[in-house]
Amino acid sequence: MNPRSAEELLGQLYDNTLTGNGPVVLDLTNAGLAMGLDPETLLYQALIPALEEVGARFERGDFFVPEMLIAGKAMAGALEILRPLLAETGATTIGTIVMGTVKGDVHDIGKNLVNIMFEGAGFHVIDLGVQVAPEKFVDAVREHQADIVGFSAFLTTTMPMFKANINALAKSGLRDQVIVMVGGAPVTQEYADVVGADGYAADASAAVVKAKELLQRRRVGAHA
Repeated sequence: MNPRSAEELLGQLYDNTLTGNGPVVLDLTNAGLAMGLDPETLLYQALIPALEEVGARFERGDFFVPEMLIAGKAMAGALEILRPLLAETGATTIGTIVMGTVKGDVHDIGKNLVNIMFEGAGFHVIDLGVQVAPEKFVDAVREHQADIVGFSAFLTTTMPMFKANINALAKSGLRDQVIVMVGGAPVTQEYADVVGADGYAADASAAVVKAKELLQRRRVGAHA
């Protein structure tokens, strides 16, 4: 496990992130930094490509939720080390996303996985946790000047909170300033359309793709 070159280290970091070997991923991240590799190199040449491959395998049906979670957890460990270093180097973020599981719902596995994927892709993530009331979402969107707000629901009984949250954003005058994304096991594209969300994704990797697309469209529109 002793990489002789930067290339070998990045290859091992990619492989071990893909298989979710957390302790080895941490060792390799530290070894890479000690070798003089900068945090961006580790992130963009090993960790992110590995997570993108996890997403691709999930879509093909070769990986399932447990594999995604294990790989996500391994990457989250590496991000703990890299986050402060990336902040120091002034690495630019793509955008800011406020995430939370809606009021009445305490499920967070899916949300946490989405957060890791977003963070790995270069977003600044503000996680409000579970049981998040509409006014808390509104305050966070305002405070962090979020580009995107993500509502997660795992129960059909809590899905109506999407509409309540969107109404709260409209009432506070923030609805047009933020992209609203929704997701969770029982949520569908049809339901997202009905409540007036801007985007929906069935899984974590698709959520990142969709968010980038919506952000790009908004920024192009703003400069049109």
